[in-house]
Amino acid sequence: MFTGIISDIGRVRSIEARGDTRMVIETAFDTAAIAMGGSIACSGACLTVVETGAGWFAVDASAETLSHTTLGDWREGDPVNLERALKAGDELGGHFVAGHVDGVTEILDRAPDGDSLRFTFALPDWLRSTIAPKGSVTLDGISLTVNEVAPDRFGVNIIPHTQSATTLGAARPGQRVNVEIDVLARYVARALAGEGAPCPN
Repeated sequence: MFTGIISDIGRVRSIEARGDTRMVIETAFDTAAIAMGGSIACSGACLTVVETGAGWFAVDASAETLSHTTLGDWREGDPVNLERALKAGDELGGHFVAGHVDGVTEILDRAPDGDSLRFTFALPDWLRSTIAPKGSVTLDGISLTVNEVAPDRFGVNIIPHTQSATTLGAARPGQRVNVEIDVLARYVARALAGEGAPCPN
């Protein structure tokens, strides 16, 4: 479990195709304190640590993960939002985030808004019933508040701290981002639909 508060911007050191895809990620975390088999959210995707070294950790991404997230787009040198799993007693600064990416959306627009940046994202059919004004959404692992919702798009504001502490500060229109639906919205949608929450095709 996570909160969507990014604590490091890592960088992809290497990608190796095996049975699954092995990714090595450079980080400022104290990797000696990361337990083997522990969970780290990598741009929103909860991945299991399979190896560590000084200043880096490795994870394996399955074909399922690659097909439902942006991880299949990653290249060596790409920045990655990182968050370690919650421990008992940690501050809950964002909202409850499972690290289970529901799908991918695209940045449509980026514009200055005071000191903040206002981002507009595409709102595909599978996401429409779970995004609400002033509700929470997780984008590339970042807990964000939805500003407004239109039939085909939704917007969020990125304050200066979030711009500097996450990858969104450098993000541009056309870029794809991972989306995790707020857990409350997921179960409300399930209850109203009488079946599983909407998911992408």
